[in-house]
Amino acid sequence: MPYAEFKAPKGIIKVFVKLAEGVISQIQISGDFFMYPEEALDDLEQLLVGTNAERAELSKLIEQFYEQRQIQTPMLTPDCFVEAIMRAVRR
Repeated sequence: MPYAEFKAPKGIIKVFVKLAEGVISQIQISGDFFMYPEEALDDLEQLLVGTNAERAELSKLIEQFYEQRQIQTPMLTPDCFVEAIMRAVRR
């Protein structure tokens, strides 16, 4: 699976992603950052499967996820995750 890293303001976000015709079919996000609640990272990965690998769509989806679930990622924003995913997609 294509892999990329993004050095965010607080830690590194690592992304493995597999696409099928421009749609995310598998994704794994890890790194040295904190996300609260802790199970939210698994939920985010599940949410992203089936999503078009386009910056605007990913940005909207992740921002909604943050708002609806009241996600906290100290010193990281939804855009940090979008950038990490897009770097993996481009590989």
